[in-house]
Amino acid sequence: MVGRVNQTKTESAASERDIYTVSRLNREAKRTLEGRFPLIWIEGEISNLARPASGHLYFSLKDSEAQIRCAFFRQHQRSQTAPLRDGLQVLVRARVSLYEGRGDYQLIVEYLEEAGEGALKRAFEQLKAKLNAEGLFDLSRKKPLPRLPRRIALVTSPSGAVVHDILTTLGRRFPAIDVRLYPVPVQGEGAAEQIARAIHRAGRDGDCQAMIVARGGGSLEDLWAFNEEIVARAIFLSPIPVVTGVGHEVDFTIADFVADARAPTPTAAAELLSPHWEDWYDRYRQLEQRLGRLMRDRRFALQQRVDTLRARLIHPRTRLVLLGERLRVSRERLRQAWRLRGQQQRLRWLTAFTRLRELAPLGRLRAEQLHARHLRSRLVVAVRRRHERAAENLMRQAQGLQTLSPLATLARGYAVVSDAARGTILRDAAAVRPGSRIRARLARGELDCLVEKIREG
Repeated sequence: MVGRVNQTKTESAASERDIYTVSRLNREAKRTLEGRFPLIWIEGEISNLARPASGHLYFSLKDSEAQIRCAFFRQHQRSQTAPLRDGLQVLVRARVSLYEGRGDYQLIVEYLEEAGEGALKRAFEQLKAKLNAEGLFDLSRKKPLPRLPRRIALVTSPSGAVVHDILTTLGRRFPAIDVRLYPVPVQGEGAAEQIARAIHRAGRDGDCQAMIVARGGGSLEDLWAFNEEIVARAIFLSPIPVVTGVGHEVDFTIADFVADARAPTPTAAAELLSPHWEDWYDRYRQLEQRLGRLMRDRRFALQQRVDTLRARLIHPRTRLVLLGERLRVSRERLRQAWRLRGQQQRLRWLTAFTRLRELAPLGRLRAEQLHARHLRSRLVVAVRRRHERAAENLMRQAQGLQTLSPLATLARGYAVVSDAARGTILRDAAAVRPGSRIRARLARGELDCLVEKIREG
């Protein structure tokens, strides 16, 4: 009996157990991890980097005591610029997850940067936004570059390939351009302050027409001196145009945004400020040819003028004959003018006499009398016509009144009946009683009547 009871208890406990499958356990563990750590930042060293043909990257992230597998899928690598390698210290933003097929605990990386670079980039963006808000990047404040500077100020390190590249480029393109070097360190502690002082000094000296601020390529940390605010403000305050050639073509610094012109490399900066001598020689030859054409055209025009003046030269005897003929013609024209003027004067006198005679008082009086008689006759006719129209109108109105008069109605056989006692006009038979006296007015005379019977209707 006891054994049977124990067996029953065992079967009941087995029925109450929640038995997990491996896949279920991994799935719920994955859900727990992703819910507890949705997105985290983690720093570590890359190891076991794998680059399969799919384009995804797989590696381990480790520190001195532990490591974790990471997956960096291709769609999240668009913002990645620096090449990855084993041993590289990085900062990643990732989701904690679990690969259900193997039960491997891992990180799904969404963003990756070199450790320490992220802080520099944030500082870069903050300073960029600040200076842009102050107007240091405005295109309207940038100074134009000189076409041919006599001397260029060069702010860079005295050692390295930058000085050699710039001097070589200037010597190749336009050897007559002079260069004044302002040596400074281009990286390390205190480099930004020395670069700023050199920029101020180059602008203050006043013997240079343009300035190049340059250095070779490097990492973000190497170029950081050119991202300092003190350098940016020194470039902005420079009285002469500043061209920056910092790093390589893909490198952008705060100094590039403030400068009057940005070149992708130091060599390109030298090319911006130096025209090629062959271009200037070609321009000189073009100007020389243009000047020659102008001189030939001018000489031809002067020769034509000389020929024209020579053709106009006349012998004095011939000139006297011509002048005598011109005098004779002028005398004849003067005589005709006097004759025409006398005729015009006589015509003006005749016209004035005629107008004066027309304006004499006696003539005007006679004309006014004739006008008055004419107006008087018009007035008599108008009064007569108006009298006739008024008589006709009066006749029409009398006829209309005759038509509307009650007497005319009575003349057609009608009568006006009134109460004999009160004198009121009767319009309804119900207003009188049999035996009442009434008065009927006819067209001629009145009748006093006695009511015998009343008919209504």
